[in-house]
Amino acid sequence: MNVNWEETFLNTYGTPELTLVRGHGSRVWDVTGREYIDLLGGIAVNILGAAHPNYVQAVSDQVGKLVHTSNLYINEPSVKLANKLQELVGWTGAKVFFCNSGAEANEAALKLSRLTGKTQVVVVEGSFHGRTMGSLSLTAQPAKQKPFEPLLNDVTVVAINDLEALKMAITSATAAVFLEVIQGEAGVRSLSSEFIRSAREWTSEVGALLIIDEVQTGIGRTGAWWAHTESGVTPDAITVAKSLAGGLPIGALITGGEASKLFTPGSHGSTFGGNPVSCAAAISVIDVIEQEGLLSRATTLGQEFKDSLVNRSHGIVTQVRGRGLLLAAEIYIGGESDPAPKFVIKALEHGLLLNAVTPTAVRLAPALTIADAEMEQALLRWELTCNYFSEVPS
Repeated sequence: MNVNWEETFLNTYGTPELTLVRGHGSRVWDVTGREYIDLLGGIAVNILGAAHPNYVQAVSDQVGKLVHTSNLYINEPSVKLANKLQELVGWTGAKVFFCNSGAEANEAALKLSRLTGKTQVVVVEGSFHGRTMGSLSLTAQPAKQKPFEPLLNDVTVVAINDLEALKMAITSATAAVFLEVIQGEAGVRSLSSEFIRSAREWTSEVGALLIIDEVQTGIGRTGAWWAHTESGVTPDAITVAKSLAGGLPIGALITGGEASKLFTPGSHGSTFGGNPVSCAAAISVIDVIEQEGLLSRATTLGQEFKDSLVNRSHGIVTQVRGRGLLLAAEIYIGGESDPAPKFVIKALEHGLLLNAVTPTAVRLAPALTIADAEMEQALLRWELTCNYFSEVPS
């Protein structure tokens, strides 16, 4: 296959390094037949790895039955998946809206917040909620926003875990507070439980919605179905995508309580939302996580990775943060100002897929199904990469 990327695709990503053609478990192969261990999981998407037999069977069976219905008709997989999600959140009056991505789920949540009759939204510095015009307005990363301004102008940005700033930002004019429990795109930075609980208390006081973005953290990645449950809060809504269908496009907005009454017929829609194949895939993902005990495995492996990434780094890794199998390693290479991209390039040479989520941090989001042998081989390749930089003269 001859891919001339620059002449074929819009220049939104630059030219990728690899052309991947197949995978099995946490191993993938490129067009030349070279093998890699995938510790990025399609950016926290491939939660069951590649070609899990239950997943393959579920998707294949559904493709042979019914591929698409639109939102004009009911299809059984979407109902079954919605019921499963209701069970997983456990909220009174939980309702589900299906779309195709995390950005779309956050766009739906933003529209939902407007039905409170208010417009001001509070977000956290460094947050990433998507790249559509609405969700980009909530993405508090100026470099991503500036080329597309003016965006929605009633958005207040507060510093991470700054309780005083949060308190001042939430007023009677606030429609919603959007929070990521762990900011994946900002370097896997965690909100404190106190910050999340305070957001819940203060939004309730003024009649604003608390909306938790679980796009990257949901469906077991952090060792629980939802990352926000550790804080003990019940939000008004959550958004989820990425891992939900294990690689097929899907997103969901899940609401509870009074928030479930805000949308009415015609308020929102999606032609492909609730697609039977994507929903069948998501049902399989949830079933496999339950049957194989992958929530506890994510917690166990996450701690093993945290320890090993530091212990086998030859001093290159200064810190590992995150929860479960959403992690970031801070990289130190002499006086380099942007060591993470250099580390990722060298890791690729050793057959390891990672990404530089910030100039100094490398993100890992491997499959919850990563086998012990795959993990050990990945850590060996990690160590070889670290060893290269530890031997390079500063």
